[in-house]
Order: sequence, then structure tokens, then C-alpha cells
Amino acid sequence: MESPRDVSAMERVREFTGVYHVLNGAISPMDGVGPEDINLRSLIVRLQENDISEVILATNPNIEGEATAMYIARLIKPAGIKVTRIAHGLPVGGDLEYADEVTLSKAMEGRREL
Repeated sequence: MESPRDVSAMERVREFTGVYHVLNGAISPMDGVGPEDINLRSLIVRLQENDISEVILATNPNIEGEATAMYIARLIKPAGIKVTRIAHGLPVGGDLEYADEVTLSKAMEGRREL
């Protein structure tokens, strides 16, 4: 999660019963924010001290969120921890006519069998 606000959004869904780790930001080289500027060290410590089988990344669907998710995945995958990312796509009640190509592409990537 990038911020405490993101945690409250996930809690409203009531689908996740695991433990959260709030990053308090996202990697953004254009803004001078690097990996050392967000809450990654404590995440690594938590992963080393606990028996964690999966990390679900829930970062914003923008360039900074993508960069942060990719960085974290590359950092922790060598430890044998499964790294997944929440799907992105169309909102319920949305209209396909107004969806952009990236959103449609992400919706296709995150599809699941019915």
C-alpha cells in the first residue's frame, strides 16, 4: 500500500484478511523519490523475520505505482516469495465506450475464469 488511505480502501472491501505494509509513498525519480525514501527497509525486515509465502502489491495504477511494484517484485522474488499484484480494470457500472486502451489491456490481463 502506498498510503494509510489505501489501507482503508482495501478494508472497506473486506476481502483481505492478511497483514498490511504501508510504503508511505511511491518511487518517483522525476520527483526525486527513490527506494530509500519509502518504507521498504522495514518490509524487507518483516519478510526476513516471518514465514511469508506471498506478497500482494497494491500500488496505484500509474507510472510511479508500476515502477514501485516492479522494484519490489525484483527485490523479493529471489527469496522465493510469490509476488502478485491486484488487477486493474473497469469499474463496476463503467462504460466500455469511455475506457482507454491501457485500462482495457489491464482488465484483460486481470481476467479470471467464470
